[in-house]
Amino acid sequence: MAISVTSAAAEHVSKQLQARGRGEGIRIGVKTSGCSGLAYVLEFVDAQDPEDTLFETDGVRVFVDPKSLVYLDGTIVDFAKEGLNEGLEFRNPNVAGECGCGESFTV
Repeated sequence: MAISVTSAAAEHVSKQLQARGRGEGIRIGVKTSGCSGLAYVLEFVDAQDPEDTLFETDGVRVFVDPKSLVYLDGTIVDFAKEGLNEGLEFRNPNVAGECGCGESFTV
């Protein structure tokens, strides 16, 4: 099982961690939410949970809990900038459908 982070996404996360002034990396997870069932959750990590799986790209550490990893396996995390909007985007091969607003997905 694996999650990939592009260089652009790693650079973005690194800048966010530097601006925050502390942190081991970020945690990516999923939670039940929205009209399609699941939504991505991002948070800063100050201490690794022993159950987390660790992925590292360009010095940026990404932690994933075991329950979320099943839904995120094979996901590529990228940084996208469109007009005034910018942020991390997820290319998840497990997604079977997304809601109209793009906030949630099904597998």
